[in-house]
Amino acid sequence: MEFSQIMRWTLKPKPDPEKVNSLSKALKVEPIIATLLIQRGVETFEEAEKFFRPSLEELHDPFFMKDMDKAVSRIEKAIENEENILIYGDYDVDGTTSVALLSSYLKSYYPNVSTYIPDRYDEGYGVSYKGIDYAEDNGFSLIIALDCGIKAIDKVAYASEKDIDFIICDHHRPGKEIPKAVAVLDPKREDCEYPYKELCGCGVGFKLIQALAEKRGLHLEDLLLYLDLVATAIAADIVPITGENRILAHYGLKVINSNPRTGIQAILKQVKKETLTITDVVFIIAPRINAAGRMKHGNHAVTLLTETDFEKAETYATEIESFNIERREADKQITEEALQQIIQNKEEERMTTVVYKENWHKGVIGIVASRLTETYYRPTLVFTKSGEKLAASARSVKGFDVYNALESCSEHIEQFGGHMYAAGLTLFEKDFENFKNAFERVVSETIEQHLLTPEIKIDAEIDLEDITPKFFRILKQFAPFGPGNMTPTFMTQNLKDTGWGKCVGEDKTHLRVVVKQGNSNQFTGIGFGLGDKKDIACNGKPFKAAFCIDENEWQGNVSLQLRLKDIME
Repeated sequence: MEFSQIMRWTLKPKPDPEKVNSLSKALKVEPIIATLLIQRGVETFEEAEKFFRPSLEELHDPFFMKDMDKAVSRIEKAIENEENILIYGDYDVDGTTSVALLSSYLKSYYPNVSTYIPDRYDEGYGVSYKGIDYAEDNGFSLIIALDCGIKAIDKVAYASEKDIDFIICDHHRPGKEIPKAVAVLDPKREDCEYPYKELCGCGVGFKLIQALAEKRGLHLEDLLLYLDLVATAIAADIVPITGENRILAHYGLKVINSNPRTGIQAILKQVKKETLTITDVVFIIAPRINAAGRMKHGNHAVTLLTETDFEKAETYATEIESFNIERREADKQITEEALQQIIQNKEEERMTTVVYKENWHKGVIGIVASRLTETYYRPTLVFTKSGEKLAASARSVKGFDVYNALESCSEHIEQFGGHMYAAGLTLFEKDFENFKNAFERVVSETIEQHLLTPEIKIDAEIDLEDITPKFFRILKQFAPFGPGNMTPTFMTQNLKDTGWGKCVGEDKTHLRVVVKQGNSNQFTGIGFGLGDKKDIACNGKPFKAAFCIDENEWQGNVSLQLRLKDIME
């Protein structure tokens, strides 16, 4: 049996009781609901109204974004002069949805638009010289780069020598210098006063079509059908679901569930799921779109997402599903090999995981890095051979900035980019050992010890009697959930199993208990991967649990259950 990790529980600070009392009265809700809202930055009746009823009218004016006016006038000029426009985007979900979004919007009224997704293996991440050469050879005079380009200083200069203009729509952290493009849209630019900084690449692309549409006399309602793509990118890119992202995700989910584009319909037909949440988008739609770029080519994803004929879309979706199955098999095998490598090298006690094998599939090393942090909770890098160099995907643990750590090792790195929790890099094989040692040293010196134990953040302590159908109905309205607004996690003490506790699942790794607290109603609790905690729950003594509340549907009956995250004596 696999053993579940030791967790540290952190109870979020209780908000000011006066604020809780005042909001609870204003909204006519239990103090616990008011507490959860205040923890999410919602303190007044008006803010609660915006939170529970996201409104398109609350989206910011796209022209607040620096260079938006320049981007719009350059696109209008291209259309006026009948120039060929190339929409260029990265091969992941954010990149391919962005390309599908902007290309399908422009093609709705202008034909000379084409798309380009770089090959993950041949060209690598971001804007490539090969892509610019392709643009020159095919008569494109304007490239619009989405979800990449903020560091493409040399590439943009190379393009301008060929009389090709660039518009960059990115959301990654800029370096010291900004590329000399016609327009650089990136809310993370220090000189950009756009009020919301956390858009994903597709979100920045949406602001661009919002600005273009406004100049053509269209309204936001006319753009609603593009929001299925934006919601998919928000979910996949793990950006905070706060502010503008919350509004875009809320309406995007509505589109996914009522009137999704043909390509998304074709994916959903294969999985037969009725109503999707953001979590379903993360685990159902996103991996399939991603699988194209991981296993074959990101073009397959763009083709699927822009197809309007359902029969063709079904064929593409079937093909993408086969890439996804292939991706899952590769991911499983490489994870097993990497775990063996850590044990063979006696590296179980290090502060970092850095593993390398030259034939590992480059398309899944990011997923494998995430998997490895589930076993050894620490900053992780998975390397493979890529042409003459080694390429790696980096993943971090909560609270530790892996991007800064890589910056401190930059003398051994050829190129790197990314953000706090995920990054990518390349280096020369001769530098691998030096880099591996430097990374271990930097992390050991800078990481706070407690960050190496996974944390469960608990929103509030409650009693079982607080869990009523009405309470859960209101909780559901906190969705869409995601970073910045996670599904609430609760703690309850003095629970006792009623004698039904057992290990379940094929390999008995999950725990199922039926618990009571004093004279309360009993609740079923299910803890995935908590099978080794059965003795704590089922020894007749009281225990405490950290859990989320969800619905369980069994033979047509719906009941509330506890999804256990951890239990302690």
